[in-house]
Amino acid sequence: MRSGLERKDIQGQIRDIVDTLLVNIPSGVGSHRKDLKLDKGQQRKVLQKGAQWAVDEGYGLWNDLEHIEEKGRIPNADPDLVSPKALERGRAQLGTLGSGNHFVEVGYVAEIYDEGAARDLGLAKDQVTIIVHTGSRGLGHQVCDDFIRVMLQAAQKYGIELPDKQLCCAPLASKEGKEYLAAMACAANFAFANRQIITHWVRETFEQVLRMGPSTLRLDLIYDVCHNIAKLEAHTVDGAKRRLCVHRKGATRAFPPHHPDVPADYQETGQPVLIPGDMGRCSYVLVGTQQAYEETFGSTCHGAGRVMSRHQAKKRAMGRSITKELEAKGIYVRAASYATIAEEIPEAYKDVSDVVDVVNGAGIGKKVAQLKPLGVIKG
Repeated sequence: MRSGLERKDIQGQIRDIVDTLLVNIPSGVGSHRKDLKLDKGQQRKVLQKGAQWAVDEGYGLWNDLEHIEEKGRIPNADPDLVSPKALERGRAQLGTLGSGNHFVEVGYVAEIYDEGAARDLGLAKDQVTIIVHTGSRGLGHQVCDDFIRVMLQAAQKYGIELPDKQLCCAPLASKEGKEYLAAMACAANFAFANRQIITHWVRETFEQVLRMGPSTLRLDLIYDVCHNIAKLEAHTVDGAKRRLCVHRKGATRAFPPHHPDVPADYQETGQPVLIPGDMGRCSYVLVGTQQAYEETFGSTCHGAGRVMSRHQAKKRAMGRSITKELEAKGIYVRAASYATIAEEIPEAYKDVSDVVDVVNGAGIGKKVAQLKPLGVIKG
């Protein structure tokens, strides 16, 4: 999200903003919000309508949907294919951050690399920005677990040899393939609704702490993009247009200018691409390119990637005050659990600047802006 604020406008209130975000947005393992627990009928609507359900219920604005991949709703979602266990896990988790590498980060635009593209995205130097990173929570995790068992059996049934069990699969036209896509669409729609509700609570937090109205804050959604989803898309292969299932796992879509799936506001610029870093360095906004569309099925990386396991990171953090180290760099961090902060220490990740330079150099994403953190909430 972008804002109508500059860094100097919030510098003295970043602690209050972060502390209030942690109150308003439930974070951590098993987190839930008591005032948003869905009955079965509401949950079905969330799984079918995604972010559109959230906006219908007063969480956010209709023009937010224009800046969400698939307008916040994957079609052909079938809640009947989501197991009772998955439904139960997700029932109280809408509007929650979760744990691990999920976060809400308040930062500012530190560098602009492409003035024209930045202007089209509404970004300017020193402007306050917010990044939200979370997904489909326990519901999506359970959908995955349930279908791994189905796919292992399907691979045997259809005579598919697997080099690794984690690559279990089924033909798209098979009953198993169709049912998985319909259940996965439910999980994706839950994730869209989840982020939309959190977006609404971010806006409420800024209004509450800064005592400013929406017209002054101008907290607008730049883009909401998936990073773990299979999508049916048209691509050119060996000179012929083909309909493919593109599975982006830890990858994000990077469609070029003039592609029909890019929002009208960004037709001349290309789809916004978000590549977050760790909580101690920076993140990047890029735009998609024609080269990505031709060479990587319109895809680029989703983040920096870990260089340490969570266990290794915890060992490295032992005896240190990570929050004080980050505070010395001007970054205020709060989390539901200190264990999460230890697992997410900056050195557990590659330097995102190196990664983004490779993406930019390879032509599968064009750098627009660098964002630096001021305050972060983690699960």
